[in-house]
Amino acid sequence: MSKRPYGEGSIDQRGKDLWRLRYRVNGKQFTDYVHGTVTEARRELRRRLKAGDDGAHVAPDKITVAKWIEEWLAGLQVGARTAERYAQLMRIHVIPHLGEFRLQRLTANDVKACYKKLTGKISPRTRRHISPRTRHHVHVVLGTCLREAVRTELLSRNPLDNARAPTVPDEEEVEALGSDKLARLLAGFEGHPLYVFVATAIATGARRNELVALRWADVDFEQRTVRIARTVEATKAHGKRLKPPKTRRGTRTITIDAGLVALLRTERERHLRVMAGIPDGAEADLSLVRLPDEALLFPAPGGDLCRLRDDHAITRGFVRRATALGFPRLRLHDLRHTHGSRLIKAGLPITAVAARLGHSPAVLLSIYAHDIKDAEGVRLAADIVASLAVLKP
Repeated sequence: MSKRPYGEGSIDQRGKDLWRLRYRVNGKQFTDYVHGTVTEARRELRRRLKAGDDGAHVAPDKITVAKWIEEWLAGLQVGARTAERYAQLMRIHVIPHLGEFRLQRLTANDVKACYKKLTGKISPRTRRHISPRTRHHVHVVLGTCLREAVRTELLSRNPLDNARAPTVPDEEEVEALGSDKLARLLAGFEGHPLYVFVATAIATGARRNELVALRWADVDFEQRTVRIARTVEATKAHGKRLKPPKTRRGTRTITIDAGLVALLRTERERHLRVMAGIPDGAEADLSLVRLPDEALLFPAPGGDLCRLRDDHAITRGFVRRATALGFPRLRLHDLRHTHGSRLIKAGLPITAVAARLGHSPAVLLSIYAHDIKDAEGVRLAADIVASLAVLKP
């Protein structure tokens, strides 16, 4: 193929659908190779020349996608658990398919082909097909990784800008338990080791790992409040440990009702007896007994009041009991959803519900949209619109 005029660069065919680009930017000559049709090669050459004119040209680099991903992961400024999850998604689902590609030659079509392979892939961890939500998470994390490559001038543009995100089907709405079902569920847990835990989850709407991290020092019986100040994080590097909530909104103080106060007082007395070695029912003055500052509301079985309980064991125990009670599809997290839904339907302002649950109002609206779109809300919206109308009947 003939070369283009001097100053505009040149294109030479070097194989089937392989083209060599030669061009100059600021007096310096660059050579690179691109795959595709001759039309696509010309378009790429024009883009690079224009980028040179605009001062946005990125010099060709031989760094691979895999090498860049590892560099990006090493520099992440996120929580340990989040970093592990990002690394897992990239190393399991992206590097095997795109890792050997030159970073600067990565195209939207390459990414689409990767997503297509993930559609039928079996997860090595679950032994099931990769879920649509996992594929979407891969897209989000890969996009973040490539945006950083653009920011650090390894790429002039993000290939994912032209790649459609894997779709996530609408999830089946979780039906919040009504008062009758909630009462039946709680009654069915009486006498069960998780009774107090479940009652606290229902009454506070706190997350499972927030409840596992609760200390008696976080409970103010006089003010009837519980302070959510930490959560449990599980990582391969550090095991299970306590850490502050992920966001500023996650640290919060919430009010509790008199029924939960009484239940927690009874539970605390039981812990004081364990601490003093006094059996249940025996007469004793517990006023001189002190719990350690790190004593947990829901410690692991065995008498060590400061040892973290296995959060996954809590979930398994809850599911088994709930299924036996006639709630086969109920998840422990659904108690949090039920709590939020009941507050919204009772008329508590969205901002107050969001603060109690540790959400931003925007996130709350997206999660509980179906609870907010009720007949009363439609009527109220109609009344407000009518009151602001310029044209009067």
